[in-house]
Amino acid sequence: MRISRSTAGTAFVGGALILTLTALAYPSMLGVQNTASGQDRIIANTQYGPLTEADRDFVVKVRAAGLWEYPLGNLVLQRGTTPEMKEAGEHLIVGHGRLDSTARRISLELGITLPNEPSPQQQQFVATAEGATGKEFDSTAVNIMRVAHGGIFPTVAKIRATTRNSLVRELADQTNDTVLDHISVLEKTGMVNQEQVSFQITAPPKMPQEQVTPPAPQAGAPVRVLEIPENLKDLETVAPNPSYAQPQPSPSAG
Repeated sequence: MRISRSTAGTAFVGGALILTLTALAYPSMLGVQNTASGQDRIIANTQYGPLTEADRDFVVKVRAAGLWEYPLGNLVLQRGTTPEMKEAGEHLIVGHGRLDSTARRISLELGITLPNEPSPQQQQFVATAEGATGKEFDSTAVNIMRVAHGGIFPTVAKIRATTRNSLVRELADQTNDTVLDHISVLEKTGMVNQEQVSFQITAPPKMPQEQVTPPAPQAGAPVRVLEIPENLKDLETVAPNPSYAQPQPSPSAG
């Protein structure tokens, strides 16, 4: 499922593989606090089943999560002070690299435009961890990511339970496995403040929509690819690199 290095229009920029892709219709409301009643509205009928606003937003959220957790995983790998921190960094890089591959593939099939940058709030998460050093860095990075992974669980479960689109269902399965793996390795570091994490997940701060929405890419802009380093491509995790068969069209699709 990885994009070939021979793909036309590709280049390495800032450590990420880039390929040129024409932007499609970008959803206007993608924040994590989106509770619009129209989320179950069908926006497209595809050969893989109907696609709802919630389905589309989920694909974008998976992509946006990788756009900040992948670089933070690299930072953890570089700055982590213990073997457990290094392991967490590896799992973050690999997990989000694999999720990104799936999200990009199904976005092409479903006509979903993906962001190239995380939301301002997510960018601030990375900046906050970047500003710390030593054990403070370990604790800051781990707890930020533990809150993020715990907070996405309800969304993953709801999408998996309700989607009628087989591609979105595939992504939800993979996301669930990856989130569980990441929570496990983050907790293995011994740095998670469970009381703080529980409070932040159950009582998240209210944020303006523009802070939690990833910016729309410009038409024709290169699409960032979260490339997994060669030495980590065979890393075994709870959510191993899936060799999913190509999804078949939904039996109910017209």
